[in-house]
Amino acid sequence: MDLDVIALQEVEDIGTLKRFVIDNLGSLYPHAVLVQGNDPRLIDVAVLSKLPLGAVTSWQRAVHPLDPTEAVFGRDLLQVEILNPSRSRRLFTLFNTHLKSHFLSPGETAADADGRRQRQAELAAKIIEAQTRPNSSYVVVCDMNDPPSSQFLAPLVASPALRLVNGLANPAETRSAPADTPPPPAVAWTHRFKPSGQPAEYELFDQVWLSPTLAPRQTGSFIDRRTRRTGDGSDHDPAWVVLDL
Repeated sequence: MDLDVIALQEVEDIGTLKRFVIDNLGSLYPHAVLVQGNDPRLIDVAVLSKLPLGAVTSWQRAVHPLDPTEAVFGRDLLQVEILNPSRSRRLFTLFNTHLKSHFLSPGETAADADGRRQRQAELAAKIIEAQTRPNSSYVVVCDMNDPPSSQFLAPLVASPALRLVNGLANPAETRSAPADTPPPPAVAWTHRFKPSGQPAEYELFDQVWLSPTLAPRQTGSFIDRRTRRTGDGSDHDPAWVVLDL
């Protein structure tokens, strides 16, 4: 994709990430950020950048008022300042997180998972509002594990205080998706799930939300279609936006 900034999900650790950049990406990204989070599987969110980075803040220990004894984010809410090449100006602030999946641990119910996802969205919205101003330039990226219309994401993506703009409302595909019956209902999807004996479900789980100040700078959005449904190292198709800064 050759992007200036990449937000990553499910990364093993900072050493593995840096070695991947050297061995597989030709040292394309000199700047890497990962703060070890809370996932018992030891997978984290991270950021790679060609552009210099400024302040980095981890919100991994943040708690929700309804459960003040446990960190609400399963991994982290990573806040990273992206600077211009001369480090004289902050271009925007990137917020990267990963919300609760639909995978259920022993004894966990779907209602438990949905409630956890909603609390994560609620606290992320409060943190982002406290860390920014109405005219701030920032991007919120995440594997939301729910579509943009989900009631459990509404506290964040439909926050009246943040007024976020969906950067992937009308994306272009880098190539056509593999044929399916029935075909995907729209282009805006990054995740395909095939229940046994039922048609595949296509959802925009991976989302890019822009602050009202940054949204007018968007010049494009894309989703890269995997050529195979299995064996590509991920069950998600990568998505990105282009900003004229």
